[in-house]
Amino acid sequence: MLKNVFGYETFRRGQEEVIDALLGGRDALVVMPTGAGKSLCYQIPALLMDGISIIISPLISLMKDQVRSLRENEAAAAFINSSLSYDEYLQTMRRVRAGEYKLIYIAPERLSGEGATWLDGLKVSLVVIDEAHCVSQWGHDFRTSYMQIAPFIRSLPLHPVATAFTATATERVKTDIVRALGLRNPFHITTGFDRPNLYFAVEKPENKMRSLKKHLRRLKNKSGIVYCLTRRYVEDIYAELAADGFAAARYHAGLSPEERRENQDDFIYDRKTIMVATNAFGMGIDKSNVSFVIHYNMPKNIESYYQEAGRAGRDGSGAECILFYSYADVKTSEFLIEKSAEESGSAELKDYNLELLKYMTFYASGTDCLRERLLAYFGEKPPNYCGACSNCMTRFESVDITVDAQKIISCVYRLKQRNRRFGKTMVIQILRGSRNSKIVSEKLDSLTVWGIMKDSSEKAIRGVIDFLVLNGYLATSGGDYPSLVETDKSGEIIFGKKPLEMMMPCEDAPPASTAAPPPADTTLFVTLKALRAELAAAARVPAYIIFSDAALYAMCRRLPVTRESFLEIPGVGAVKAEKYGDAFTGAIRIYKNRITV
Repeated sequence: MLKNVFGYETFRRGQEEVIDALLGGRDALVVMPTGAGKSLCYQIPALLMDGISIIISPLISLMKDQVRSLRENEAAAAFINSSLSYDEYLQTMRRVRAGEYKLIYIAPERLSGEGATWLDGLKVSLVVIDEAHCVSQWGHDFRTSYMQIAPFIRSLPLHPVATAFTATATERVKTDIVRALGLRNPFHITTGFDRPNLYFAVEKPENKMRSLKKHLRRLKNKSGIVYCLTRRYVEDIYAELAADGFAAARYHAGLSPEERRENQDDFIYDRKTIMVATNAFGMGIDKSNVSFVIHYNMPKNIESYYQEAGRAGRDGSGAECILFYSYADVKTSEFLIEKSAEESGSAELKDYNLELLKYMTFYASGTDCLRERLLAYFGEKPPNYCGACSNCMTRFESVDITVDAQKIISCVYRLKQRNRRFGKTMVIQILRGSRNSKIVSEKLDSLTVWGIMKDSSEKAIRGVIDFLVLNGYLATSGGDYPSLVETDKSGEIIFGKKPLEMMMPCEDAPPASTAAPPPADTTLFVTLKALRAELAAAARVPAYIIFSDAALYAMCRRLPVTRESFLEIPGVGAVKAEKYGDAFTGAIRIYKNRITV
């Protein structure tokens, strides 16, 4: 089944154990990183079991991708969701009741309305819960619709095997998943969270938009996602990129369903290479050729970040995950958490989410290995040097910042004495000796601290201020325009009770990317990519449904020219070899003949 239908010679880590457990009739809780092959863990049992399998999935886009891929391999699959017309829905239900499908994808929202009546007379052997962390209030994306799953399973005449899948879950969330779904003594496996093909970077740009455009120009013609914290950020960034000629689309919950669907299709079918979106976009997106994910704003927790960043490099090719960090994002997240707590009335949940935000802030502002930070959060013990993140590829040194810290805190104190409070930008301008109109009109240039850091760059001062705030030597007031205020620890610095050191980069050179190198001859890759696009257009499916970029890279390395050698390419099964073997081996044969001549 693995080779003939899906085109792979060997299982990835954990797949065979999960398949054995499900075929043996045992419930399972499976934690695998994005791109590790979770879908095969239930698709193979579903095709081998008697009866049908129900796959509960949170997004229409995931259902469409999974069903398209299965049908491409001639596996009997269908989905039931709001994208179907009434006639299509009736036709699908007729075929479901006739037992023509082995896998049926359905959204959790439809379980309560449909109940189990539409399954009367059918044997349900397996129920799969994808993105299972959504069932836990301690997960990063709790959804009330997931609470319908356990009653749905109990309503079935014969209790099916149930399995829950997620890419990110702490121990607390895992326990909650088992309890909320009623899993019976489940087989549990966590294969590890590491994604060696992903390069992680944190940047603290003075101008985020300028840095974003620089990255997008460097990654020209590659497919990627730019994540933003709010709808307003999405609108502003999308407008800026579109005006500058970038092939960008936008996605957030405030758009009409029609526009969201159209924009998502533009991205899936590579008509637009950049998707600017809130976290409303991406869960379950099976697009394998996403080469980069850039977070314009810092997410509220590590689970969300790792889930979103993990949408890059699903096919195993090298990809980049870049996070833009600013302390303003921390304050925005705190505001959103406070607002959510007011609506829910849960003080415990607010404290929990603020604690998660603290871990995310430590990740973004620290100097140790980024991969180690991520994996340690999920309970793994990785080496403290990965060699494939911006921190590992940047040399840091410990710098005594006591004097600079005293100058900054003194400025905050002097402003307080004049009954004035300002944010970081104004404090920096005073320290650097600016004579802008506000400083002159309020006679702030007469302060003893005015100009005492004129030889320091704005970036350097801002970095020290962020460090002081993060470590509690300064704080920021609430409101839309937070001001710097002193804390109980400020006096420790002012009066020199303790020296203060900060890790700083030794050099300004940006770390090199570890994205996958192109094949030896990019001419062949371009040829195969064009052939794939032509075949995808004829079949009206996204190009990656035909073959992933990783499969094309393998063709460029191995140069198969016979049906037998083509079957040795990862991702080429019997069905795809029959459909596409002659076209691809023919193109490779022409290439080999040309270079031989």
